[in-house]
Amino acid sequence: MTAPVPVIAIDGPSASGKGTVAERVAQALGFHYLDSGALYRLTALAALQRGEPLDDAQKLAGRAAALEIAFRDGRTWLSGQDVTEALRTEEMGVAASQVAAHPEVRARLLERQRAFRQPPGLVADGRDMGSVVFPDAPLKVFLTAAVETRAQRRHKQLMEKGMYAKMPDVVEELRKRDARDTNRPVAPLKHYSDAIFLDTTNISVDEAVASVLEEWRNRAAR
Repeated sequence: MTAPVPVIAIDGPSASGKGTVAERVAQALGFHYLDSGALYRLTALAALQRGEPLDDAQKLAGRAAALEIAFRDGRTWLSGQDVTEALRTEEMGVAASQVAAHPEVRARLLERQRAFRQPPGLVADGRDMGSVVFPDAPLKVFLTAAVETRAQRRHKQLMEKGMYAKMPDVVEELRKRDARDTNRPVAPLKHYSDAIFLDTTNISVDEAVASVLEEWRNRAAR
């Protein structure tokens, strides 16, 4: 039997830095990269473009199954339209969190996420990469940071994009998203015992990337 394609699964709350860390780890190893959150954002965007509500689980599941998506040269395309910037808005992040709470949507996107598992390997980030999507991943990381630190990072990102936001509002929105992600009945966000815990509150992105790479290489050497 051939060994499965290796996966590094990095899960964590919003604005914890998992996307940046995962992408850089993938680049360092020459692995493919999956931003699972993009699939939920795309589902939300497809629904909102048609004026459809985000509480209709069955209709959203249909949208998720029919997504015509492509990732090329750092850009994201939906039905032939470049939607990269639209996906990065705070509004779409909130919408994606709402969409992800529907079990029907998660079920439809499961196989689409698993299809990214291709040689030589994959680094996937999200909320349930290690617990549901790739439970056999040889390395699972739960990456987090204090909510105040995450709020500062998110606030800086918004200001750099020319989007004004008050810090208390950013903190409150992150708390709401954390609660929604950790309390949903299906695939809740949590630190499982087989995942390495990595707190980035007081460390840099470079240090976080180095920690993941060191853990990966140690395991590969065993």
